[in-house]
Amino acid sequence: MTLLNAPEYDERRENRRRNILVGSGTFLAAMIVLTIGGFMMGHGWLFINLPAEHRVSVFLSTVQAGDYSKAFGIWNNDPEWQQHPERYKDYPLQRFSEDFSTASDWKGPITSYHVDYSRRNSAGTVVRATINGSVPLTLNYQRSDGTLGFFPYELTRGI
Repeated sequence: MTLLNAPEYDERRENRRRNILVGSGTFLAAMIVLTIGGFMMGHGWLFINLPAEHRVSVFLSTVQAGDYSKAFGIWNNDPEWQQHPERYKDYPLQRFSEDFSTASDWKGPITSYHVDYSRRNSAGTVVRATINGSVPLTLNYQRSDGTLGFFPYELTRGI
């Protein structure tokens, strides 16, 4: 092939090629920013822990409102728990209400909260929240059944 019989310039093809390259670069840059940003902010790679954090936030807002019956349903992932309370005889509503009211470690009902950050483990997501301005509360969200539970260790930021 000589210069005189070279293929004709195809503007549509070149525009498509340029757009694919720019789009791929933009997508890759956005994924890098989201991946590192989610990890650095404490919400998991690509902000994957946000659904569990949202569930804990809904739970804590329900407890803050004083609706312990509804909060108990969120805790056990069973909104119809009142139809079969015998399933929860090991941790009944009475004990649950005491844990999140005057008999709690934070010495009173929840008046304010903030979900700080979270980490994934093999069974679920551990979420750390700050209760009443300064007291840490660490809850475990089980992915298998959607229940919440207390986490026995303090969760800290970092790798």
